[in-house]
Amino acid sequence: MARARKVELAEALALGPDWRHACYALLHAPDPGILFGRLPLRYAILMQMRFDGRLGFPGGFVDSQDSSLEDGLNRGLLEQLGEAAAAFRVERPDYRSSHTGSGPRVVAHFYAKSLTLEQLSAVEASATRAKDHGLEVLGLVRVPLYTLRDGVGGLPTFLENCFIGAAREQLLDTLQDLGVVEAGAFSRLQTSARQ
Repeated sequence: MARARKVELAEALALGPDWRHACYALLHAPDPGILFGRLPLRYAILMQMRFDGRLGFPGGFVDSQDSSLEDGLNRGLLEQLGEAAAAFRVERPDYRSSHTGSGPRVVAHFYAKSLTLEQLSAVEASATRAKDHGLEVLGLVRVPLYTLRDGVGGLPTFLENCFIGAAREQLLDTLQDLGVVEAGAFSRLQTSARQ
């Protein structure tokens, strides 16, 4: 598989009719929870285990009947996450980046949507009843946004999983933007993610 290359949205949209567009969304919510009475969770971030055994974000291909990238993304979220995804809509202001190289003539668009913890929990609860559950989507997982005392458990270990396309880098970029990881820790996580 070709290495993903970041492109601007205008460039991605001008690639022509022989290119397919796919859209994916990182869903996140502030989480006041404390793990083991000492580890603040800060955010709940959802990823999914895909049919191919890799971690990614919910979404999928934009079809010809979709009037926009966001319409295709929101349709895909309903199919993969169930009826709770109808309680919100991912829009152009949630757009973050585009990458080519995830497949032949495929450009993937990435979005990040802030939800309430109640909305995110409802998505988790409805996902097992979604059309694509057990088929394209094998389950949802929350990203552990902490590092255990051993310096390995938590996020560093999570990042050792196999991710689809640019999902690992998209996750790390979003974590930095949310202020979840500090600059020094961020560069260490990026380095370990590339190995």
